[in-house]
Amino acid sequence: QGGGSAVIDMENMDDTSGSSFEDMGEMHQRMKEEEEEEAEGEAGAAEEDEDGEFLGVKGLRGQLGRQVADQMWQAGKRQASRAFSLYANIDILRPYFDVEPVQVRARLLESMIPVRMINFPQKIAGELYGPLMLVFTLVAILLHGMKTSDTIIREGTLMGTAIGTCFGYWLGVSSFIYFLAYLCNAQITLVQMLSLLGYGLFGHCITLFVTYNIHFHSLFYIFWLGVGGLSTLRMVAVLLSRTVGHTQRLVLCGSLAALHMLFLLYLHFAYHKVVEGILDTLEGPNVPPFQRVARDIPVVSSAVLNTTAKAVALTL
Repeated sequence: QGGGSAVIDMENMDDTSGSSFEDMGEMHQRMKEEEEEEAEGEAGAAEEDEDGEFLGVKGLRGQLGRQVADQMWQAGKRQASRAFSLYANIDILRPYFDVEPVQVRARLLESMIPVRMINFPQKIAGELYGPLMLVFTLVAILLHGMKTSDTIIREGTLMGTAIGTCFGYWLGVSSFIYFLAYLCNAQITLVQMLSLLGYGLFGHCITLFVTYNIHFHSLFYIFWLGVGGLSTLRMVAVLLSRTVGHTQRLVLCGSLAALHMLFLLYLHFAYHKVVEGILDTLEGPNVPPFQRVARDIPVVSSAVLNTTAKAVALTL
């Protein structure tokens, strides 16, 4: 011991110094568990990300659905507002057709009675029910007159021509007279002009209905001057009371009287011929169909028949 030799006491050595195999195994196991925990954490985070993306897609779809529903609601609301506005526009026309039958009858009688009152404007009915019914009545009378005049209707109808003629006169002449009234500074509106001229057709309806069933030209001229003249004088008197100035009155009343009386002459004399000309132009002239005509067979003498029979016998 004293000679400086080193002796290692194995019994005094600490067992815990250094690393052993068991320690390495525990460290490996611990590292493995940590890796598994990290892998599980990463998997959970990935699942959360996927869930977030799925929820985002669902949210986007829900937002699109809400936008589509809002657009459909707005479109339905606009259509409903348009329908309501259309009903409101129709409701504007209701006062012009809100009239009692007793009032229409009284106005029909008044349309045949001229009133001589020029100093004050005469009252004009501002409704269109009576004039509209009179125009349709005139259409029916024209169709009746075409049937009683033996007019041949080929592959067509006269309803459109009659409606176009009557409504064209009512609307066209009313607009023209209203334009002249505006130039002549007459106190009348377009609705009043339509009502005045429409009720003025009552005389035309009476004249044409009678003369279409009783075919006498002298009778027509009597009704033309009497009934048609009374209705024309009624309208002239109303315009005279609403116009100031002799020249303006002459131009306005003369134009209305001439157009109204000439239209009655046209309906009685020229309307049927014009319609027949239109039908001939559209459908061609009234040519009768081809028919078979029996032809005469020449008489053959008996001598010729005998000679022909002998020739046939010799040939056989």
